[in-house]
Amino acid sequence: MIDQDSTSGKTRELARRIRIHSLRMTSSGGGSHIGSIYSCADILAVLYGHVLNVIPDDPKSGSRDRFVLSKGHACAGLYAALAERGFFPVEKLATHYQNSSDLCGHVSHHVPGVELSTGSLGHGLSIACGFAYAAKLAGAGHRVFVLLSDGECDEGSVWEAALFAGHHRLDNLTVIIDYNQIQGIAPVTEVLDLAPLHDKWTSFGWGVREVDGHNHDQLMAELSQPLHFDRPTCVIANTVKGKGVSFMEGTVLWHYRIPRGDEFEAALLELENCK
Repeated sequence: MIDQDSTSGKTRELARRIRIHSLRMTSSGGGSHIGSIYSCADILAVLYGHVLNVIPDDPKSGSRDRFVLSKGHACAGLYAALAERGFFPVEKLATHYQNSSDLCGHVSHHVPGVELSTGSLGHGLSIACGFAYAAKLAGAGHRVFVLLSDGECDEGSVWEAALFAGHHRLDNLTVIIDYNQIQGIAPVTEVLDLAPLHDKWTSFGWGVREVDGHNHDQLMAELSQPLHFDRPTCVIANTVKGKGVSFMEGTVLWHYRIPRGDEFEAALLELENCK
């Protein structure tokens, strides 16, 4: 039972709505990546329900925090979070992946509240570093957040950006790694093992913490403020691919599979009964 009067209860309810919206969007639009969306739904809910300083009525406010979804294939979850936060009507989510819709299959900066179009993995952190460095030079007080996939950490550009951020002590920058340990075609350990991931980021000059990526209290505690005031923050969120729907959890199948028919109905039933 979700206690909707508590802060974590409100963000957990938001995560449930994000999952339901995303299920409908990927099913009707023919998009995939539902497993990747569900592994980061709790992270998005905590960010948009508690952590980020954003203004839906003024999405380009200079004082806003910046968030970059570098794993742009999980865009349906971000669109759902933005709609629930009031950046655009929830009804618009039904246009996801439809002809002429700006709710593209990979995240688009044409959508209110989106900072950057992404999808080609490995680019988001480099640009987020630019956002953070520019803010430092300008003496601005906002923070910059970027959500990476674990498979994305195979990209050399991620580590080049990590080195840059550590060197420039970008303590206004927070990276969150969705560590669900399953890439598009196989487990991370089979494609390119990232362990020891914590030690790698530490050696690049980052303050690093590991959390349960589905525990809202832990996420709030680690994301509400920087870990250090002289270095960037990396939060390794240990997650489960497909979290929230029993038959999707922990399987590579639901990286690309589209939820339809009996599978759609079974997933929707589980999510609607999770109250």
